[in-house]
Amino acid sequence: MKQKSRMYADVKTWNPFKGCGFDCSYCKPSFQSQAKRQKHNCTFCYAYLPHQHPERLNRIPSAKTVFVCGNSDICFSNTDYTREIINAIQKHNQKCPDKQYFFQSKRPVYFKPFLRDFPDNIILLTTLETNRDDGYREISKAPRPSKRYQQFKKLAYPRKVVTIEPVMNFDVDVFLDWIVELDPEYVWLGYNSRPNQVFLPEPSIKKMRKFIEGLRENNIRIKSKDLRGLKTR
Repeated sequence: MKQKSRMYADVKTWNPFKGCGFDCSYCKPSFQSQAKRQKHNCTFCYAYLPHQHPERLNRIPSAKTVFVCGNSDICFSNTDYTREIINAIQKHNQKCPDKQYFFQSKRPVYFKPFLRDFPDNIILLTTLETNRDDGYREISKAPRPSKRYQQFKKLAYPRKVVTIEPVMNFDVDVFLDWIVELDPEYVWLGYNSRPNQVFLPEPSIKKMRKFIEGLRENNIRIKSKDLRGLKTR
């Protein structure tokens, strides 16, 4: 399936694997709701259950940037099939070497066995909505933010990006230290885009402004999403 990503500008998703078991509350009105449109095409897509679509392996979109399995979390894929996805990219690189690919997971340790297999045009991403673990289980079954941060930090891979969206209330100094330590190529930063459908504990505009200033002072590029009027430059 080829479609424009709603999460990232100028990116198309490619979904040879779909579904997720983290049950994040803020995904219900987005990814999980979109999956309900697939009732007549794929019952597994409809139920948002992790599953393979090998018929899509050779259908990589023509976009400059491709979000691999953007409608899922790839950590629910078995390792053999993930290697098939990587092999499809390596084969496609022979005729289209200028693309870049996003691989994102909220369990970044999953990427460890593949680090030597990734071509240079693959960027690894993880989501860190906050540095606070308390109460996170009410939001998601994914590894808690502190564990996710440690997993991502330990990956010996040169190309990383952090998604801070939907941002949740955080401790400025601690969270900023995390991001600086991870040394990402850039961060995606934005508030919850569906506040009328999902309630999340959010930082104040004042706190976000201070965080943005800290990122800029540390020369961390920011790609903004819904910042409710805040400027990143």
